[in-house]
Amino acid sequence: MEFITYEQDGFVGVVTINRPQALNALNSQVLEEIEATFDAIDLDNTRAVVLTGAGEKSFVAGADIGEMSTLTKAEGEAFGKKGNDVFRKIETFPIPVIAAVNGFALGGGCEISMSCDIRICSDNAVFGQPEVGLGITPGFGGTQRLARLVGAGMAKQMIYSARNIKADEAYRIGLVNAVYTQEELLPAAKKLAATIAANAPIAVRNCKKAINEGLEVDMDKAIVIEEKLFGDCFETEDQKAGMGNFLEKDKEKKLKVVPFQNK
Repeated sequence: MEFITYEQDGFVGVVTINRPQALNALNSQVLEEIEATFDAIDLDNTRAVVLTGAGEKSFVAGADIGEMSTLTKAEGEAFGKKGNDVFRKIETFPIPVIAAVNGFALGGGCEISMSCDIRICSDNAVFGQPEVGLGITPGFGGTQRLARLVGAGMAKQMIYSARNIKADEAYRIGLVNAVYTQEELLPAAKKLAATIAANAPIAVRNCKKAINEGLEVDMDKAIVIEEKLFGDCFETEDQKAGMGNFLEKDKEKKLKVVPFQNK
């Protein structure tokens, strides 16, 4: 890998987009390496993933404009599909993915962060979909995920105006879950990932699947999805151990209770 680094820290994987000389911009090679990296993650020994960018200035500054500038209509559509396929892989990845957004998250950078389950950012983060200023539309899911995350009105305002927003506003509108200092960001992301990884992995995976698939259908169909994934957890070692431990602790707690005696 030339532009992606991967680190395994216990049950947590850390994927870093490492093209700082171009502010971690996404070209075809970077997209291919992101896809290959996620394909290679050992799901038996990894329970959560952190996605971030190298350096302090930029998470991902966007798609590579130099590469896009000469594309034909057909090539532009194909490039959009390439990005969408990779981002959809992240969105539907079996385990949770946390975006640790350090600096610029513009265009494709905002879009890849939105394909993650959870976004946290540093106080110098800047989000935006500036594509209309370049004569194009957001092409890696921006017109779809942003509206789902912050509402259609706010998404349209950001996209139509091509206006960037800072970390505090991203938090206010619900685009990110929390804001940290630059020094605190990656440790906070790893800590959150480790907290997730400490829970029953089958249950966490099924929760992700239930939420993602349920959001795509009406409520009647969504609760059927939930029922099936709920039932799927039973008879697993996770369920037996989790409930067994709870009952044992509850039993021990009751044994320690001294009955009140009225003298």
